[in-house]
Amino acid sequence: MTNARVDSRLFEPTRLGPLALPNRLVMAPLTRNRAGADGVPTPIMATYYAQRASAGLIIAEAATPNAVGQTYPNIPAIYNDAHVAGWRNVTDAVRASGGRMFLQLQHGGRAGHPDNSGLTPVAPSPIPLPETIHTPSGRQEAVVPREMSLQDIRSTVADFAAAARNAVAAGFAGVEVHGANGHLLHQFMAQGSNHRTDAYGGSVAGRIRFAVEVVRAVADAIGPDRVGLRISPGVTFNGVDEGDTESIYPALVEALADLGLAYLHIVFADPEQPLFQEIRKAWPGTLMANPVLGWGVPLPADGGREAGERLLTAGADLISLGRAFLANPDLVERLRVGAPLNPVGDKGLMYVGGEAGYTDYPVMAAAPAAVPVAS
Repeated sequence: MTNARVDSRLFEPTRLGPLALPNRLVMAPLTRNRAGADGVPTPIMATYYAQRASAGLIIAEAATPNAVGQTYPNIPAIYNDAHVAGWRNVTDAVRASGGRMFLQLQHGGRAGHPDNSGLTPVAPSPIPLPETIHTPSGRQEAVVPREMSLQDIRSTVADFAAAARNAVAAGFAGVEVHGANGHLLHQFMAQGSNHRTDAYGGSVAGRIRFAVEVVRAVADAIGPDRVGLRISPGVTFNGVDEGDTESIYPALVEALADLGLAYLHIVFADPEQPLFQEIRKAWPGTLMANPVLGWGVPLPADGGREAGERLLTAGADLISLGRAFLANPDLVERLRVGAPLNPVGDKGLMYVGGEAGYTDYPVMAAAPAAVPVAS
């Protein structure tokens, strides 16, 4: 890449509900494990997000709406006053730097462990995560989750709504409900993890019911124009097996299309995929797309700019990027002028505490600094 100004729709101002966005580039939610053991955001998290405030929108990393929803150690939460106060420090810092933030709400479901939360994970059915899970003492075998009762379902829906109200109290402009990547909402939608025979299982209508109820409750709590939903059609992360991907998502979109949500966010979106095209035609509002850039391989030299532009041409309205924002606090300006990007640092630094691989990536105005590159 050369230092020549790039003409791209990515840098156009746009709107997201009541928010004026200076560009169409969104910082995707990225788990970084820098919260305290109690789920309270730490001061270094305020620094990290404020560094990236030039994004059109920041979606802060997944925060759990209740204790049993915790996935890994040092994951932030948003279900008590201390969490709200900690996040308020983050949103204040980002706002002071000119940025805007949503908070992702994530319940891990079976992607949890008693050594992380102190509780037995819950899930639609007592089917364990088919892989090991990270805990304070290292990776351990997953435990069999407790099947959620109807009362568990009702209380979890209420917890999501309360978490959304807490997020607004903490200064977020809105929330993103995490229905992707094998977490609880996705577990309900997938045949492989949902063997229920009641109203929350079986048919597509039954399996999407929990997700629809959560989204509607959150929209009722804080207003639909403050609510996004993230989905990952066909993604098998966390051992999820949807079984009938082509049926799930058109039904989910139809069930939510009339709510007036802020956006629908598709993970690993491929503009050539018929399902992406079908969702774009059926979804009446803002569509956010996260491009397919490969997993476990180096980022393209442009950080995903060209892939994002293809998605805009295919009908997406906003483009979310993850690793490119992780390694480049000034990503928007680097892409705007065609400047080289920092490489993503050592993967071993992504999920450990401290500044290394977190707040120490250089900006263009600073002298270049070596960052250990992941293999």
